[in-house]
Amino acid sequence: MKINIFLLMAFFTTSFITLQSCGGNADNLSVGNAAPGFTLQDSDGNSFSLLDYKGKNPVVIYFYPKASTPGCTEQACGIRDSFSKFKENEIVVFGVSVDSKESIKEFISENNLNFPLLSDESKEVSKAYGVLNSIGLDSRITFIVDKQGNIANILRDVDVKTHADDVFSIAVKLK
Repeated sequence: MKINIFLLMAFFTTSFITLQSCGGNADNLSVGNAAPGFTLQDSDGNSFSLLDYKGKNPVVIYFYPKASTPGCTEQACGIRDSFSKFKENEIVVFGVSVDSKESIKEFISENNLNFPLLSDESKEVSKAYGVLNSIGLDSRITFIVDKQGNIANILRDVDVKTHADDVFSIAVKLK
């Protein structure tokens, strides 16, 4: 009986993760476009605006489907473990999802995350970036924005295992 429950849970988890990629492929944006501006709050209610970094810092904006899921946890922990090199190079990193501030706060606490995760519960920013998929979650897509506020790179096929190194190697060239 325990094995059957485990297999059933594995099936539903796999199905959920597979469905996350339906739609939301950011086809509305291209490299060279101005990055859509936004102001979002983190889990503590602090506001972060993309405009605050224009002319100052490259910015990594990574959209992820759901806090505390295996892939999202691995991706976030990769950034956490590499965050010192982002900070040393003055590269700003934001994780964005449609999760509530409460869910994000728990996710940050569970994983000792050391960078801002922003809540887009209204889904307006996710829609502007074209990452909202057909089941109402964000697709796993990363945008790297240059100091001028333009999209320098879009990673649509994110490997959560190498994501931190991949985005760092692109963003550091924008300093």
